[in-house]
Order: sequence, then structure tokens, then C-alpha cells
Amino acid sequence: MALSLTVNGDRVASTADPAAPLVDILREELHLTGAKPVCREGFCGACMVLIDGKPTPSCLTPAALADGCEIQTVEGLATPGQLNRIQAALDASDAVQCGMCFPGMVVSLTHLLTASPDATREDIRAALTGNICRCTGYERIIDATLLALATK
Repeated sequence: MALSLTVNGDRVASTADPAAPLVDILREELHLTGAKPVCREGFCGACMVLIDGKPTPSCLTPAALADGCEIQTVEGLATPGQLNRIQAALDASDAVQCGMCFPGMVVSLTHLLTASPDATREDIRAALTGNICRCTGYERIIDATLLALATK
């Protein structure tokens, strides 16, 4: 079964096993390494991508379920050479730690900024529920998100 995917605006075809996790196709076939297969159980958020605009753990998504869908990875969230709002705010707030979880957080927070432009601190916490960071206490990340929301 040939899979037809739209990844970061580009139509791509894949002959990968339809049961293969989407994260493996993104990384191994398309060389998009932002999504990271850390836990492979869907609870850490490091593999988060947007599928048809919804944050989705790509480690739990069989490639066949993404067939015909619009997939956006962290690599496709910003214009080349320019950070998007949440990326710029995270950088300005010195919120980035080791980088393992950050692609997934950027995906989740980019979705939040689009879906809830008036998000509160509690909304941000809820949006990060599926993203685990082992390096930080999340406060800088939340503060950076509030900064991004303020710079509409």
C-alpha cells in the first residue's frame, strides 16, 4: 500500500509498512528528526506533530492513519530563517533546556496559540499535559507562552 502524505506542505509518497509508527517514517524516510521517539508509548510528547491541525503523538500513530492527512512537524512551523512566535518567546525567555522535549512542546504550544489566542496560565498548563520535560519546572515555558500570547 502506497501512502500519500502532505508533510509541511509537501506531498510525499511512502511505501513504508502502513503499521509503522509515523515518527519512524518522518525520521528515517523523510529525514525530519524534530519528532523524537523517546518513550514510544505516547505519554512524553517528544514525538508530537500536528495531524490535520491537531497535536498527535506520532509514535502511536500508524502511518496508514495519516494517509491523506496534512502533517506538520516542528520543522514546518516557522518560515525558513525566522522563528515563529512561540519559538522566539522561548528563546527570549531562556526557556530551552536540553532540547529533547522542546520540538513536541513547540508543536503543542503553536497549536495552543492558534486555537486559543486568549489562553490563560491554566490553559497553557493543560496544553502541556502530554509533554514531559525532565530538565525544568515548566514556569519559564509557561511565562514564555504568555509572552508569545502578548505579542500577537
